[in-house]
Amino acid sequence: MSLDAADFDTWMRQHQALAEQTLAKVLPALEHAPARLHEAMRYAVIGGGKRVRPLLAFAAAEVVEAPPERVALAGAAVELIHAYSLVHDDLPCMDDDTLRRGKPTVHVQYDEATALLVGDALQSLAFQLLAEHTLAEEPLRQLEMVRLLAQAAGSRGMAGGQAIDLASIGHTLDVTELEFMHIHKTGALIRCATLLGALCGNPLGEAERAHLDRFAKAIGLAFQVVDDLLDAEASTATLGKTAGKDAQANKPTYVTALGVRAARQWARELRAQADAALAPLGARGARLGQLADFIVKREF
Repeated sequence: MSLDAADFDTWMRQHQALAEQTLAKVLPALEHAPARLHEAMRYAVIGGGKRVRPLLAFAAAEVVEAPPERVALAGAAVELIHAYSLVHDDLPCMDDDTLRRGKPTVHVQYDEATALLVGDALQSLAFQLLAEHTLAEEPLRQLEMVRLLAQAAGSRGMAGGQAIDLASIGHTLDVTELEFMHIHKTGALIRCATLLGALCGNPLGEAERAHLDRFAKAIGLAFQVVDDLLDAEASTATLGKTAGKDAQANKPTYVTALGVRAARQWARELRAQADAALAPLGARGARLGQLADFIVKREF
């Protein structure tokens, strides 16, 4: 199967729209009490971001011919966890930021207590989606999806990575230490999104799942390297969030550890690792390859 750039752009727009529609559908309606909390939840989630994690789920689903309606819900679950993490990361006790996706952060628009509850409620809703819909042919496979998301969000995943990130402020980390932090903070949810998409369809052999896992780990790190580059080089208007925040907070990044030029090269090397992991999947992995290019080449 040959996939050109125009085909990918169309595919991405269609699946971003499907992800957005699914999120709008699963989030509590404004007429349901408590209305202010539900309004704030929708404010935090709807109408922002590139939906990279749901896109990864959709792309992985092409490897296993999974029904898109299942994948949309699995991708929404991961995106809800991601959105909750952004709400909490922006709080004064964390990164203390006032801008996210081009608009005031949730604690600025509402208040800190509401922002805390928004994150809690979004996390709960993510697991509700995995529990109340049929997303896999076998119950044990769906239980595996719940386990994967819980691990990716917890102390051995995103929350643990954030704890390491906070503890590293003002310290110098080498590339190995940065990799350990970001495998957890950023990479865990990216890996989870990929595997959840694959679990929605035909069973994968152990070797094929290992190829997908290696791909997801490489592209998850590449995503963070690019994020560090964008934080150092792009404007606030381009990013939709405060530019240069990492440097202001004295946080270790791939840019501080490697410099801009070497960080760009490292992102390309990680992309090559991801491509090598996909090679055994042949044409079934083509969409994941296109999405990997999008992740690595965005804005630079």
